[in-house]
Amino acid sequence: MVPTRFATVALAGRPNVGKSTLLNRIVGEKLAITSSKPQSTRFAVSGIWTEGSTQLLFMDLPGLFEPTNLLQDSMVEAAKAAMADADLVLFLHPVTEKTLECPPQVAQLSDSEASRLATVLTKADLIPSSDRPLVRSPSFFVSALTGEGVPELLEWCRSRAPAGSFRYDPKDLSTQDLRFFATELVREATFELLEQELPYAVAPVVDEFREASGPVYIRMILYVERNSHKGMLIGRNGQMIRALGQRARSKIETLLGEQVYLELWVKVLLKWRTRPGALRMLGLPLGPKSEGK
Repeated sequence: MVPTRFATVALAGRPNVGKSTLLNRIVGEKLAITSSKPQSTRFAVSGIWTEGSTQLLFMDLPGLFEPTNLLQDSMVEAAKAAMADADLVLFLHPVTEKTLECPPQVAQLSDSEASRLATVLTKADLIPSSDRPLVRSPSFFVSALTGEGVPELLEWCRSRAPAGSFRYDPKDLSTQDLRFFATELVREATFELLEQELPYAVAPVVDEFREASGPVYIRMILYVERNSHKGMLIGRNGQMIRALGQRARSKIETLLGEQVYLELWVKVLLKWRTRPGALRMLGLPLGPKSEGK
């Protein structure tokens, strides 16, 4: 009997390097939200890949950057903690950027724990193979769009996964539940429809989730930081909140494969991104700077 293997794999890098898109490609489903706007990943999103005797738990982490508020600090600290706990770390960087600039949080790992770190150069479909830079091994040129390099990357992860029992049902795609993904899809809709800083100030929270009969009923509260945010989110005559609800409902129905009745309410929670108590109430990550506050 072939022994089983299990590993946790952290997808790390700066914002907008393709972590979420790669996770979705690996698991074959849209789990992580994607956006052209940076720093859209607020929570680590898990994806489970199981094949043969190997199971890998991939974690799409918040981007590594210099935080400017308490929420961002907590996001970066959560990403660092996940990297420290992971069996393997994949450092993602777009091949289209000529300078391979490694965030300090990853550079610290490369010195002492190089055996569990690989570089993944994303968006490889945008650069002909003849024009790609020479890079040190282990490195992989990967395109989440075409699938180039993904099998080789998975084989590298498989070969380094320690022996161990599967932790999840092979049929599972994530460790997170439908409520979590419903809120993430609402957030994705805010990034698609809202301008400038407003999407970052929106925190969706599920207030009720019923699947018993008829269409799935979801009531969600969208917390914002200021009264002006509330007005912009609702829009003139409620036009924006209706458009947001329609966009988000379509996404959730695609995920669930059934009809959804989505009800959105907007409430103000003043300066929630800078208040530890507000972050706790919203179920958002808290870093060590928030302890005791």
